[in-house]
Amino acid sequence: MRWALAFAVLPLLAGDAPRLIYSKSFPHSSPEYMEILIEHNGDASYKEAPDDNQPLKFQLPEGDTKELFNLAEKLGNFGRPLEAPVKVAFMGTKTFRFENGPEKKEVKFNYSEDADARQLLDCFERIAETEQLLINIERAAKYDKLGVDRALLLIQAAFDHKRLVAPQQLLPMLDRIAKNETYMHMDRERAAGLGDAIRASK
Repeated sequence: MRWALAFAVLPLLAGDAPRLIYSKSFPHSSPEYMEILIEHNGDASYKEAPDDNQPLKFQLPEGDTKELFNLAEKLGNFGRPLEAPVKVAFMGTKTFRFENGPEKKEVKFNYSEDADARQLLDCFERIAETEQLLINIERAAKYDKLGVDRALLLIQAAFDHKRLVAPQQLLPMLDRIAKNETYMHMDRERAAGLGDAIRASK
């Protein structure tokens, strides 16, 4: 009976692990909404609608996960305001949220001058860019083979500028294009080259 109770408690303890949530609402942009959830063990998800019950799931490397949680800790896990006291153009409502069991804190802002907040924002934005590039290449490969070249060029540019996060998640799609003779030879070569570069970057 004691063992049964111990195992029953384990899922509850796992659910109490810290997590970070970033969301941005920006009407008339593309996408108009996005949300990233990062668990303490690196499990992550990305979605482009608040009610999306099938988010894109991926694994964040340990180093990246640690960086995010360290930055959140520097910001008091979002227990203080981050909005800059200056007037700037509206760039979307950003929300940082920290959850750890019953503890829940969040802060909303349009623009912040806090160096740690800006660094954390850039980390989340790079994650979002990577997931959007993955969605884009999957959509092009399925519905618009002529658009595959542009999708690959966008991935190449992000890789060259070190904007990709957990780029290994792109490998299955790149390998599929590289090995499929229905795609243009140029696209197959580019996909293969990108795959090799991502593997080498590990």
